[in-house]
Amino acid sequence: MKVLVVGSGGREHAIAWKISQNSNVETVYCAPGNGATHMENKCVNVNINTIEELKNFALKENIALTVVGPEEPLTKGITDVFKAEGLKIFGPSQEAAKLEGSKIFAKNFMKKYGVKTAEYEVFTDYESASKYVKTCRYPVVIKADGLAAGKGVVICKNEDEAIKVLEDFMLKDAFNGSGKRVVMEEYLEGVEASILTITDGEVIIPFISAKDHKQIFDKNLGPNTGGMGVISPNPYCSEEVLESFKKDIMLPTLKGIQEEKLDYIGIIFFGIMITKNGVYNLEYNVRMGDPETQAVLPLMESDLLDLINSAINKDLKNYNIQWKKAHSCCVVAASEGYPGSYEKGFPIEINPLYESKVFGAGVAEKDSKLYTSGGRVLAVTSIGDGLEEAIEKAYRDIKNVNFKGIYYRKDIGTLY
Repeated sequence: MKVLVVGSGGREHAIAWKISQNSNVETVYCAPGNGATHMENKCVNVNINTIEELKNFALKENIALTVVGPEEPLTKGITDVFKAEGLKIFGPSQEAAKLEGSKIFAKNFMKKYGVKTAEYEVFTDYESASKYVKTCRYPVVIKADGLAAGKGVVICKNEDEAIKVLEDFMLKDAFNGSGKRVVMEEYLEGVEASILTITDGEVIIPFISAKDHKQIFDKNLGPNTGGMGVISPNPYCSEEVLESFKKDIMLPTLKGIQEEKLDYIGIIFFGIMITKNGVYNLEYNVRMGDPETQAVLPLMESDLLDLINSAINKDLKNYNIQWKKAHSCCVVAASEGYPGSYEKGFPIEINPLYESKVFGAGVAEKDSKLYTSGGRVLAVTSIGDGLEEAIEKAYRDIKNVNFKGIYYRKDIGTLY
């Protein structure tokens, strides 16, 4: 059978790699993929991007299943277009994808269905928003309503910072319309956790937990990035925390999806905050996380393709996901200067690794050689019986990866 994976990052490489392990899979087409997926077993890159091109390719090549990696095609309705043509696709409808595509929609949804989340206010004009920041409690979190490539959430410590963010979002239109409306919510102090789940609209099953490291520098300093590394499972996700997550966040979310009659067969990513006052939901993503996917999928014993097909066939009630009794550590190697400006086009040298898996992201291929083409270039993922072993292996092996200006955090997995 042929499978199409939409996207070009490390997440999509991990998805394609995992799906390729199914013996029934003949080819995994990556659209557009990256230089590392080009070299992955069974994988073929196809240089197409638009929903129309993807649909036509799936029809022409008799694609058995399409898996959508990034959020943007989902918010633009790729699932609806494919289903209208009778094509099998894994991902929520355009309406359901508003859970990520609109922070306002998501927060109102959480409030309506009793999902435990931070208190918030919605603002659609600069004047009322700028008045609010004169009297609100600090720190305050300001979120652009729409998609903003991971840069639309800012924690402001005082009124001056808040005004600057509102000017950037609402007046200067830094996100091409996505920041014209904002959510301002109370700041929650605690530890973040990432929990991927899968749903067929009737049943929802959590994956193993993960802990992302967002900031560019060690000790969680510097600006936020798309993610500099991940450990899984998350040491802070005790049984008590997970039970609270299920009762107060996950199951009310499924109830809301059912009550709203949202067509949701896919992944729901929960970004949660573990505080002294309980567990809160920060946000929804309607797809797998990046780089969480690169840490979580290597721990999955179950066949990902079988799991996805069970969801599409609305048979998750009979599925029990199996996980390795192990830990993973994923360390991201980035271009010097990221998340600001950086140079690219440098050759990548990967010497033999001991046991780790390299997932490419900002990687281009030319004449069977890899070159840097993005900010987050690649990720090295290792597995160990314990967390310390996984961390040790990842850092041992990333030393065998080199390119000009390579930068990575030295403390992924350290609990501050």
